[in-house]
Amino acid sequence: MFSVVRGYNILIVIIAQYLSAIYILAPEKSLREVFFDVNLLMLVLASAATIASGYIINNFYDSEKDLINRPNKSMLDRLVSQNTKLSLYFVLNFLAVVMASYVSFNAVIFFSIYIFAIWFYSHKLKKMPFIGNLTSAILTITPFFAIFMYYKNFEHVIFVHAAFLFLIISMRELTKDLENIKGDLVQNYQTIPIVYGENVSKVMLTVLAFLTTIPAYFLLFRYQVSQMAYFFYLSVILLFIFIVLLWASKTKTHYLVLHNILKFIIVAGVFSIMLININLLLNRI
Repeated sequence: MFSVVRGYNILIVIIAQYLSAIYILAPEKSLREVFFDVNLLMLVLASAATIASGYIINNFYDSEKDLINRPNKSMLDRLVSQNTKLSLYFVLNFLAVVMASYVSFNAVIFFSIYIFAIWFYSHKLKKMPFIGNLTSAILTITPFFAIFMYYKNFEHVIFVHAAFLFLIISMRELTKDLENIKGDLVQNYQTIPIVYGENVSKVMLTVLAFLTTIPAYFLLFRYQVSQMAYFFYLSVILLFIFIVLLWASKTKTHYLVLHNILKFIIVAGVFSIMLININLLLNRI
């Protein structure tokens, strides 16, 4: 079940939400205020439950495709019956709404829409080129929007950080399509690589990589990100390597390497948030 709900991804999201709250969204609050804020905890737990249920419903709809694209993981996931997965899916969604209700009625509406959007994406939108990729990227950053709205911090730097993350996630989604092209073709998924070809997908990824350097530039030279600047320098270097490898890639293994480069940038970005002010933890205890 841990494999089905991708518990490691959920843990990263939880860490990212708290680090974003501490260093970006509410830097004026003490650590005690952030960590012992029950409303924030409920939002984080509701996000975790919704994401977990999203992975379950996605796994349910993609079970046949995953047998081709991820045979080892698929066989492990099949140790859990489809009925058990669906039961847990409804339980997690119910818990997410209950936890959101502790915060406010608006939070309930937000997570209800989020739950429906994830289901609609898995059921319908995922098989559509462009719309599927765009929707997936938006749904991935939605949990951070919940924290953003809670703190009501509308500083420009937050939107620049969000733009960088959104572009990296968009690249990851398109790279996954290239990686999974065999299973998508068999299951009649109309992804960008299938409809428009691998070369068009590579051109799009190259454009997205260059677009990603724009928010990276602003974060490096227009905003104060302190030692997190090292992360953005590293990201630009890795994106250059990504483009070089991309145009030489032809097999699933090659695309898997590219996918892992983008995953590394995302995970490294989460933990590098602490570099915005490395002394902040000591000063705010």
